[in-house]
Amino acid sequence: MEKNLWQQVQLVRQQSPLVHNITNYVVMNNTANALLAAGASPIMAHAKSEIREMINIAHSVVINIGTLDEYWSESMLMAAETANAIHKPWVLDPVGAGATSFRDQILHQLLQFQPTVIRGNASEIIALAKINTAVTKGVDSTAESNDAVEAAQILVSQYNTIVCISGETDIILSPNQSIHIKNGHSLMTKVTGLGCSASALAGAFIAVAEDKVSGTAAAMSLLGIAGELAVRESKGPGSLQVNLIDKLYNMTEEEFTSHLKIEKS
Repeated sequence: MEKNLWQQVQLVRQQSPLVHNITNYVVMNNTANALLAAGASPIMAHAKSEIREMINIAHSVVINIGTLDEYWSESMLMAAETANAIHKPWVLDPVGAGATSFRDQILHQLLQFQPTVIRGNASEIIALAKINTAVTKGVDSTAESNDAVEAAQILVSQYNTIVCISGETDIILSPNQSIHIKNGHSLMTKVTGLGCSASALAGAFIAVAEDKVSGTAAAMSLLGIAGELAVRESKGPGSLQVNLIDKLYNMTEEEFTSHLKIEKS
């Protein structure tokens, strides 16, 4: 499996997929840089007048509700509807799910357009599935990845989607697969937007991967390993952010395969 995931990394670098992001103000620069470093081509566009045209030329779409407002929510719904109608793969990042009724209303509408991948932390996935009362602390998780497996399985079943639960262990669930990835470092939680970068990278990888589960796993593995290696050269979260982008860019096959910690069932 290690070789297959590395082939996905190379595929992104070779094909440079165009990833249309409707994402939040806080992370636009971070996610664009992460996509560029991994070999993809980011575009950040949310004007309703160009959404449909933009999605027609993009290879995938990423919708991140972090800084949600009334205008952007309409753009997101239009983007999700268009992506679903023309069978363009898309990722939903349900930032802060469960925090407000407005967020939950928009998320409920977005889910009707069957995202290819849902990526969130454990609290967000639990809130999204509405099977438990989750305390959502901003965009941080108050639950562990394993706590959200049941919720993720409900989402997989209801929406025929792939769910990626981010945490100390990243858990990827699909109708017939379960993948656990144990890469990354705790210092990564001190850099804003790395979860959002994970969603953006997933968007790039599912744009080129025939097997969307494998593509999602490759994206999460690449970011986790890059974080691990970047921490070694970093004095804190500020330098980690820079070093991580560099490592996404110059990751080698030997680094990737020798550090990958993955279990599949």
